[in-house]
Amino acid sequence: MNNFNFGEVLTRAWQIIWKHKILWVFGILASFARGSGGASSGGGNSGYQGGSGNSPFSTGRFERIIGQAGQFIQDNLWIIVAVVAAIIFLSLIAYFLGMMGRIGLIKGVAQADKGAERLSFGEIWAESMPFFWRIFGINFLVGLAFLVILVPFVLFGVITAGIGFLCILPLLCIMIPLGWAVMVVIEQAQAAIVLEDLNMLDGFKRGWQVAKTNAVPMIIMALILAIGGGVLGVIVALPIIIAVIPLIVGVTALRESFTPLYIAAACCVVYLPVLLFLNGLLTAYIQTSWTLTYLRLTQPKEEAPVMIEANA
Repeated sequence: MNNFNFGEVLTRAWQIIWKHKILWVFGILASFARGSGGASSGGGNSGYQGGSGNSPFSTGRFERIIGQAGQFIQDNLWIIVAVVAAIIFLSLIAYFLGMMGRIGLIKGVAQADKGAERLSFGEIWAESMPFFWRIFGINFLVGLAFLVILVPFVLFGVITAGIGFLCILPLLCIMIPLGWAVMVVIEQAQAAIVLEDLNMLDGFKRGWQVAKTNAVPMIIMALILAIGGGVLGVIVALPIIIAVIPLIVGVTALRESFTPLYIAAACCVVYLPVLLFLNGLLTAYIQTSWTLTYLRLTQPKEEAPVMIEANA
């Protein structure tokens, strides 16, 4: 489409999420499945006391460490199993909420773009439920496909002590733009599934058709959102970076005291709610922009969107 108005889409996206702040909640949920920033944890390595004069990596010391690790696992097996199970369970819950947040954003943005004055969280959530498995499925299958492709190459690089990575570097460089292109198609496919009530296969075909037909607007919009989102993401994470960098630079100081580590961890924990909120707001804006892009490229010209004024 030659007359795609990027300014209108980006401005309209901000108007919608500013007026309908309930979309911020869905943005926070969606960020759980988009790779939201997590708290950084560092582990200090205390210096070895070399009273015996043995090398830290001597065979005897290595075997002793392995034995101690095995004994610890044996003594705390049920605790370890419970912790691993809890992590897996929480990860599944977070991913479920992430998918629901993504669907809710698409649903809510479409309603707001049609002129809805008020959006209800419960109503959007209920309308999003029928699409969960389709959105989950298309994301899972695409992620699995990339995993199947990448794992053999990573294993090849590890087996060859890193030399293999040099051989497959050109292929990895190709995978980056390929993954970027697939991401654009998936964004459009998700909108197609939710807004046109399509199954996974038809949704992917529809997303591919929209992206292929409008390749130039898609590339430009992806660049705008990727670069802009990347810059804003760094700014949002800046307090975490500022707290962690001194630890990395002065890692040897941790041999004497863990106090800097505790201070950095406390700062990260305090800032974490702010990070989640800002990352969710950014996610809401990006998803809103992609949804509006789909609507503008697929709706007939006579169905012009109803403009609303953003509340101050």
